[in-house]
Amino acid sequence: PPQPGPPQPGPPSRHLGGHYPSLPLGYQNAAPPPAAILTQTLVPVPLSQPLGGPGPAQLSPSLAAMSLQSSTPEALRVVNLLQERNLLPPIPIPPPTPCLQQDLQKINCNPEVFRSTLTSIPQTQSLLNKAKMPLGLLLHPFKDLSQLPVVTSSTIVRCRSCRTYINPFVSFLDQRRWKCNLCYRVNDVPEEFMYNPVSRSYGEPHKRPEVQNATIEFIAPSEYMLRPPQPAVYLFHSSTWSHNASLLDNIKLPGDSRTKIGFVTFDSTIHFYNLQEGLSQPQMLIVSDIDDIFLPTPDSLLVNLNECKELVQDLLKSLPTLFQKTMETQSALGSALQAAYKLLLPTGGRMSVFQTQLPNLGVGALQSREDPNQRASAKDVQHLSPATDFYKKLALDCSGQQVAVDLFLLSSQYCDLASLGCISRYSAGSVYYYPSYHHQHNPAQVECFQRDLKRYLTRKIGFEAVMRIRCSKGMSIHTFHGNFFVRSTDLLSLPNVNPDAGFAVQMSIEENLDDMQIVSFQAALLYTSSKGERRIRVHTLCLPVVNSLSDIFAGADVQAITGLLACMAVDRSATASLSDARDAMTNAAIDSLASYRQSVLSIQQPGLLAPACLRLFPLFILALLKQKAFRTGTSTRLDDRLFAMCQLKYQPLVYSMLMIHPALYRVDDLSDEGALNINERTVPQPRVLQLSVEKLSREAAFLMDAGTVMYLWVGRSCQPAFLTQVLGVSSYAAVPDNLHLLPELDTAESQRTRAFIGWLRDQRPFFPPLHVIRDESQLKPTFMQNMIEDRTESALSYYEFLLHLQQQISK
Repeated sequence: PPQPGPPQPGPPSRHLGGHYPSLPLGYQNAAPPPAAILTQTLVPVPLSQPLGGPGPAQLSPSLAAMSLQSSTPEALRVVNLLQERNLLPPIPIPPPTPCLQQDLQKINCNPEVFRSTLTSIPQTQSLLNKAKMPLGLLLHPFKDLSQLPVVTSSTIVRCRSCRTYINPFVSFLDQRRWKCNLCYRVNDVPEEFMYNPVSRSYGEPHKRPEVQNATIEFIAPSEYMLRPPQPAVYLFHSSTWSHNASLLDNIKLPGDSRTKIGFVTFDSTIHFYNLQEGLSQPQMLIVSDIDDIFLPTPDSLLVNLNECKELVQDLLKSLPTLFQKTMETQSALGSALQAAYKLLLPTGGRMSVFQTQLPNLGVGALQSREDPNQRASAKDVQHLSPATDFYKKLALDCSGQQVAVDLFLLSSQYCDLASLGCISRYSAGSVYYYPSYHHQHNPAQVECFQRDLKRYLTRKIGFEAVMRIRCSKGMSIHTFHGNFFVRSTDLLSLPNVNPDAGFAVQMSIEENLDDMQIVSFQAALLYTSSKGERRIRVHTLCLPVVNSLSDIFAGADVQAITGLLACMAVDRSATASLSDARDAMTNAAIDSLASYRQSVLSIQQPGLLAPACLRLFPLFILALLKQKAFRTGTSTRLDDRLFAMCQLKYQPLVYSMLMIHPALYRVDDLSDEGALNINERTVPQPRVLQLSVEKLSREAAFLMDAGTVMYLWVGRSCQPAFLTQVLGVSSYAAVPDNLHLLPELDTAESQRTRAFIGWLRDQRPFFPPLHVIRDESQLKPTFMQNMIEDRTESALSYYEFLLHLQQQISK
């Protein structure tokens, strides 16, 4: 690859807002003279050889001598963070590959579904304590998969002792006996398992699909059912239907001929809708005694969708007009939820709640707890915990009856998400939040809501689910993160499971793993499909056991560690305080780098040293400290902060990483060089840039992908070709204020830009709106707040943060 010269100082920062001082000059060229030596290590290492890496010639001189004596794996290459600046790889970071035999690694679980913070498991808890890194698993168990082997069998083979499902990491002693890879018990191979349905051969149990695939789905026989599988049941529950009803009209909900549907609306009273077959039009039934909720006609409020389709369509057409003129400002959400719970009690199902204000009447009524003057306070943030246990208690009742509650908050005012969020958190639902939602004045939010709702209504769903995570003997799970209720020590109750939900668990090592080369983890999810089939999806992950600190560090997965620490910090904010959570995250970086320095490095040298695999750890921790969930000193609405916390706990790792550390790309010079070809479309692949104003240029345009939102920043002197051929405007001044859709122009530049943004969006299940911003835009400060490496009035720059870490480590 061509060798770039020394890093150039960026443009003066005064054009970009005065309070972003560029880094100290000494730092800009602080790399040792042969700059090319350092920058070359950015060449992405191909996945097939994860631990190979640059030879000694490409390491900094002091290290070259070391690595000639012993070939250091790339993951352990020593990096002085104070000197090496361009640490961000030009492409998204792939997860590390565990050091396993080739044949085991080939069939190991996909890291997008199941990954560990440490890909090499320490032999003892004391070794883990010494490494000062958290041990845990991150899961995305019901992810939409393009390939999923499904097995129908009358006998599902499981260990008789620990109930582990047979999987690729068990060992066969002979044709008739297999040894469990979690508890080591020897089990008999049942007769039926001797026959391989794929090859239609007999006598090769080790070739069956259950033993060839780390992710597999079983269609379960009757002993996996406590009751006949429930039908798909959907209850829509809203304080406003003025603009949402039309969306439901032409969408096909997942289900079969038994699918049921119902509607409840509310203000200061509760309105039910009688949809009984034979009625000429839907009947609205009003219950005004909100303190003593009863169901006016219990049998005709939840109806079979196929049989009553026309009545349902009539209702959806008339709902928006029913409440158009209402002057009602009261919201009896708590009573309305109790009513909906009673309605779903006999079957279980999914409750979708659309709420536009703070509930202020009857049970579960809330008061505003936010003081707008305290939003930017550098002190501790109050009211991160619920104001009442009403919503949690109701959620636990719902969970016990297989009801999950999904909450859509569409509001421009404070809604107390800390309290309302409990209804979804403990019932395994999800929370969607659209701050400053307005159906006319905020078209980007409306588009986002409509696309999210469409995905929500049509995506796969599992009903009455439970998930259990097992691990090899000697290890134990102690804390779970996500939306669920823990029914027994290791059983998560999930009344609904959806393909966009992530989970995390923390683990400890209870007994020494001395005589083990490998350990395994298995997640089993038992659910009812929308077609009424009972199914079990099983994922098994295998990892090596090591007994040296350097091997533990070499296997560290920096993104998984960051994701797990974020979950732990959300918990700490609620149980202790936000400042405690912030300190704990900073200490995680200090402790692990101090442990590396003291116990792994053989030659002590000055600087802030990290192994290459953790080189981005301080950057990610700083990004968390500046993230909406945890930042202080920057004006942050309480609900915005709480929603960010919800997402960190609930989003699968690939999505939450973009919310923590957004990706920045230059997009005014996209080319086909290195582009991907996807479905006949050419998708450019610009490199990822560091999040610093230094990387911006007034002559260019940059796209920032922050996970749930995208910003396209257009420089004041941006080249005219980009303005005309991508934005369809004649000059910078003509860029409209709230542009959120790129025009479909018939130019190569427009097609490339739209293909790239479309490709980024297609990689996630939710819809990130796009905001085109100029220097004068209201959203410019939000864009700049994501420039994590720069200093703000209330937060350190990346370089200052590194100096702080170094100072703490050398104490």
